[in-house]
Amino acid sequence: MGGGLERELSEVLRLVADDDSVGAVLLRGEGRAFCAGGDVKSFNEWTTAAEQPPPASRVLGTLKATEILDTILAVPQPIVAAVHGYAMGLGATIALFCDVVVAAEDAKIADSHVSVGLVAGDGGAVAWPLLMPLGAARYHLLTGEPLTGAEAARYGMVLRAVPAADLAAESERVARKLADGAPLAVQGTKATLNKIVRERMALTLESGLLLEGATFVSEDHKEAAAAFVEKRKPKFQGR
Repeated sequence: MGGGLERELSEVLRLVADDDSVGAVLLRGEGRAFCAGGDVKSFNEWTTAAEQPPPASRVLGTLKATEILDTILAVPQPIVAAVHGYAMGLGATIALFCDVVVAAEDAKIADSHVSVGLVAGDGGAVAWPLLMPLGAARYHLLTGEPLTGAEAARYGMVLRAVPAADLAAESERVARKLADGAPLAVQGTKATLNKIVRERMALTLESGLLLEGATFVSEDHKEAAAAFVEKRKPKFQGR
């Protein structure tokens, strides 16, 4: 997921926040995925470029990921995520920061940072342990192994999983139910519940993002990006 898309989504959500005629937001992806996350091929192009941004800018650049997460929490109206196909990395985090998630049974949800040599720092360490048992969250964040939508529903990580053909109708039904509620009550409840999320963000997000930034300039991340492009298993060296 490119920084441009994050900014555009933040801008749209801020417009929605100021529109009293909007009772709820339905967030979904076009095409074959909800959001596939960062472009690993572009990571490889960056790590092999002759002229690269200095490491400090790369590290500090990860802090920009907080903008979209803050915006999702700040929008007063409830946000429903309809997840189909792949929701990976920051894409999974964006979905899980929404107020309600409905997923296709065959959707693939993963925080894939570790798989490409990066710390899962941009919100995964906030969202996953809040939505599923800590032991399971540890396993999936440490390995990057995906969950299907059906598995996520069994954990309670998403509200429910439905056949892919039913996802649009079911997510719209949920969004309309939220939109039909008493606005002050619904929005006040969202704001109250999100204090729990903000408390967890204050505990973990800044350090997670800085650690992620450090791994962006690691040899292991460079190796993971190259291995992805070359379709081989990466050989990590711990540096």
